[in-house]
Amino acid sequence: MEQREAVVAVLLRGDRLLAVRRGPAVVRPGFWQPLSGKVEPGETQEQAVVREVREEVGLIAVPEAKVWESETDDHRFRLHWWTARADTGVVVPDPREVAETRWVTPREFLALDPVFDGDREFVERVLPGL
Repeated sequence: MEQREAVVAVLLRGDRLLAVRRGPAVVRPGFWQPLSGKVEPGETQEQAVVREVREEVGLIAVPEAKVWESETDDHRFRLHWWTARADTGVVVPDPREVAETRWVTPREFLALDPVFDGDREFVERVLPGL
């Protein structure tokens, strides 16, 4: 099976990041995570970050930097982690993909349950150094 490319948008506003609970129309619903999605053919990672944020929560994201790479626990996706800003605007989740949203501190993110191991590793190990 060929590994697909996906982005994770660590959307920041002040000292908080946007956590989303996966909605009913996606694989593994109920997990809390940063925004994420597949990179479409012909699309750059930055374009995928902007599109996924707009589609899933209705915000205009400004990608800042690629900060990490990992893969999903089932090895189906290579994840390209990007920080991005969305300093204005109201979160309007797509109810098929996003069941709930919260702007949280890293400590509050780590208290959410359930959370994917890779997301926990990012918040514990990578995010503090950014």
